[in-house]
Amino acid sequence: MIASIQGTVAALAPDAAVVEVGGFGVSVQCGPGTLASLRLGESARLATSLVVREESLTLYGFADDDERQTFELLQTASGVGPRLAQAMLAVHTPDALRAAVAAGDEKALTAVPGIGKKGAQKLLLELRDRLGAPTGGPVRAPAAARGPSPWQEQLHGALVGLGYAPREADEAVTAVTPRAEAEAAEGRTPETGALLRAALQSLGRPR
Repeated sequence: MIASIQGTVAALAPDAAVVEVGGFGVSVQCGPGTLASLRLGESARLATSLVVREESLTLYGFADDDERQTFELLQTASGVGPRLAQAMLAVHTPDALRAAVAAGDEKALTAVPGIGKKGAQKLLLELRDRLGAPTGGPVRAPAAARGPSPWQEQLHGALVGLGYAPREADEAVTAVTPRAEAEAAEGRTPETGALLRAALQSLGRPR
């Protein structure tokens, strides 16, 4: 397992960074909060988690070890893959997630795109004894708690209009959320057209 990497930030994308390590450029999938802390040409250390699939090896990067550990623990719940775990950490800090699970706060979990009421209830049950108690760390107040962002509603509606099932649309919105959040963090309004193309690619059935 690759637990961390340290090197010079060579490139930044909406959902990833390239870090030069020992002469190699390592692509690392990162959430918007982590990406916002990186600067081109500067040295950075990222806690990392390697996700192995039959067809791919994907390295996910985090600002600290707590985020990485939470990312891995979230995936022990049924139905939670790396994309959804990353989306949860894009909306909430690790301690906010621990506090939400400890308090049985469904609303906090449904603030994450792709998690509905039933899914939140299931996650609360499965994660109750896994995440641990809040540590008193920073808690980020998610904008998503006020309801879906305009781009999320537009994108979801567009996908349903193209014939995708609501569940598929939810998954696609979750997949492109890190990109949209990174654009928002840079002060740019997420472009629905570009996000739609990315969402269709994530579904693997471009139309």
